[in-house]
Amino acid sequence: MIYPVRIIEEKINRFQKKRLLYRPTPVSKLERLSKHLNGPNLWIKREDLTGLALGGNKSRKLEYIIQDVIDSRADTIITWGSIQSNWCLQTAAAARKFGIKPILLLFETYETQKIMDGNLLLDFILDADIRIKAAQKGRVVKAEEVEGILEEVFNEVMEKGHKAYIIPIGGSMIGGSMKLPLGAVAYVDAYLELKKQMKSLNEGLDSIVLASGSGGTQAGMLAGAQLCGDSTRILGISVSEDRDSFSQDIKKVSDDVGDCLELKIDFKDEDIIVFDDYRAGGYGELNEEVSEAIRLMAVTEGIFIDPIYTGKAAAALIDLIHKGHFKKQDNVLFLHTGGASALFPHKQGIKKFLL
Repeated sequence: MIYPVRIIEEKINRFQKKRLLYRPTPVSKLERLSKHLNGPNLWIKREDLTGLALGGNKSRKLEYIIQDVIDSRADTIITWGSIQSNWCLQTAAAARKFGIKPILLLFETYETQKIMDGNLLLDFILDADIRIKAAQKGRVVKAEEVEGILEEVFNEVMEKGHKAYIIPIGGSMIGGSMKLPLGAVAYVDAYLELKKQMKSLNEGLDSIVLASGSGGTQAGMLAGAQLCGDSTRILGISVSEDRDSFSQDIKKVSDDVGDCLELKIDFKDEDIIVFDDYRAGGYGELNEEVSEAIRLMAVTEGIFIDPIYTGKAAAALIDLIHKGHFKKQDNVLFLHTGGASALFPHKQGIKKFLL
């Protein structure tokens, strides 16, 4: 069904949140990149400029999640991610802002230099309880794979007289201590914010391109577009999973968002768009196309993107433009989800492809 923006906002506003980011995050046209690629009109929304830690899309999700943590009276957060996880960094920063202890289970899902650099250094500065674990390379560690470790750490915290709250990776899928898809709800709200920004510029949006890791950001943006009845396509660039399985994850989160907001979302299979051919060999892996996309965004627009998420999304955007995926007159927005601090621990790989 299609709903007025006012109704969707009323449903979202039933959920309280803690203020963590500067709103609205900026939207601007990528003039020089558009000209260089000779393709559609390119825009960017700077979710990397949220204000918490070094910024990123997870700050928006954490506004709702931290409120839920506080409401539960927990004093410790447990979550997990990769060794250089931007999710874990922003979660730790949000926790510290409200006097909550962060415990981070960091999995070695890709090879980096064995030094404290990038987000791992920032986690250390935040005095997070960091626990590094071995993992299969090239893919995101899913909830079912960490159940045992999470239970052990949860019990350890409780035995010490504290109350723990487990947040699923990415903060969007129901699981752990989180009973609602709060992170994805945040990105329905983000879609409404973006819709208003483009309207103020007298512009529409044909497509939004974003990196998709746990699927929550894509699911929330897709739900927002569907609820508004907009034809804007949400193009998710998978950084880890294959298209078929990942599409099911996104549909599940989007359905949960509809249930949570008590609004009906009518999906067709073709509405869930996932590209899985830009993974560069797997999660955390790097190739020449990603490295060149990082440089092109920097030299044309002065904007830094990362090698794990946004670099792959930018490489996909560039390739799709070259393949004629968009019309010349289209407005295509790149969602910058943050993470540029990952450039530093991956500097050797980037230099190898660019020198």
